[in-house]
Amino acid sequence: MSKIEVNQISSQCGSTLTIGQSGDTVTLAAGATQTGFGRTGTVDWDTTAKTASFTAVSGTGYFVNTTSGAITVTLPAGSAGDIVSLADYTNTWQTNNVTVTPNGTDKIGGVNADAILSTEGQSVTFVYVDATEGWKNIQDSTSNVIGNDFMLATGGTITTCGNCKIHTFTGPGTFCVSQVSPCAANNLVSYMVVAGGGAGGGGYVGGGGGAGGFREYKSPVTPYTASPLDGNPGGTSVTVTATAFPITVGGGGTGNSSGGATDSTSGSNSTFSTITAAGGGYGKQDQLNPSLSPQGGGPGGSGGGGNGGSCVPAPLGGQTGGTGNTPPVSPSQGTNGGTGMTQPPSHAGGGGGGATVAGGNASGGNGGTGGTEATTSITASPVAYSGGGGGSSRVGTKGAASPGGTGGAGGTAPGGAGPTVASAGTVNRGGGGGGADNGTAGGSGGSGIVIIRYKYQ
Repeated sequence: MSKIEVNQISSQCGSTLTIGQSGDTVTLAAGATQTGFGRTGTVDWDTTAKTASFTAVSGTGYFVNTTSGAITVTLPAGSAGDIVSLADYTNTWQTNNVTVTPNGTDKIGGVNADAILSTEGQSVTFVYVDATEGWKNIQDSTSNVIGNDFMLATGGTITTCGNCKIHTFTGPGTFCVSQVSPCAANNLVSYMVVAGGGAGGGGYVGGGGGAGGFREYKSPVTPYTASPLDGNPGGTSVTVTATAFPITVGGGGTGNSSGGATDSTSGSNSTFSTITAAGGGYGKQDQLNPSLSPQGGGPGGSGGGGNGGSCVPAPLGGQTGGTGNTPPVSPSQGTNGGTGMTQPPSHAGGGGGGATVAGGNASGGNGGTGGTEATTSITASPVAYSGGGGGSSRVGTKGAASPGGTGGAGGTAPGGAGPTVASAGTVNRGGGGGGADNGTAGGSGGSGIVIIRYKYQ
């Protein structure tokens, strides 16, 4: 490589001096500076963040870190064409501001006064124009493009609570995860899966419908007050991957009013990933056909209540409630239904099982109370789910009513009694339907719901 050592290069003729040829790169040595070429409207960035007040130098951009407190930046004495840029280093200017102070009698935007930068993620560029306007802000960006260290997902109705997103599905859908977090703990989601509640028994002195199965798991990174059935520890966790998770929301069972051989129906299952909550069992209705074998309330997430018998043609009542937590999971997704009673002239149906307490047995001619629900704050406020339906009742001849059992808070109002119409389970709460009497339809079960909660920031 050739080397030329001179103090000055001058053109031989004319006023144009060319250095290099087309396509060449002319490079200043490390540490060398230039004068006389002017600026191109940009700055050279100082990549050592400023953590204390300082005086800026024209031609330099600064990353200003206000994590520990507010900072004052004094602009240099302005000359036409001077330029200074500032950028929020840790996205904290909204908490600890940056005060930009002009030098002496210089102005900022035509005013000899300080300017305050107080927007998160802000970056600004000032150019000195003249004595009238002084430093003009020619660029002010409030965009804040940062890498995402958390999972991204869509589906359902999305709300936020603190650092958590909550996806609520009241019908079928897809929880679609497009990005997972590099931190494995942030991919462990909280969930609540509630199945559809079973319908109450219809016809005569029917049992209350069992609540839809209730399953919950609280991730440690999503703080909230979970129900007593929280599956952490010991339950089934779900760590998501970047894929689509189909969601099924179970419908409530349908009440039958025939008083014949056909029972009301159980609720349907709800699912998310590997989690299935079983539909609530149907409340048993009286079978007026004596050739049929008596059977109790239907099994399911929570069991349906047994019926209370009938006066004609044969007393087939007093049947047991259905078995809850069917199929079995840990922690239990529900409880058993209550037993009906037949002590002529009194007849009454058992209450449907609830998420946390079994359905009440019929007693003293009164229908059994629906089992108690589970209350969780997974959606940011406490809500009750999966209460059992109340059983129906009668005294003496058909139509002479006594009070039906009270449904669980997540289930129904009181179950039907005599000529009273049975209440339906609460929609999207998985409640069991109330039992019915006097040849009327059992209350329908309430539909289920699926809720997923995770940390998103």
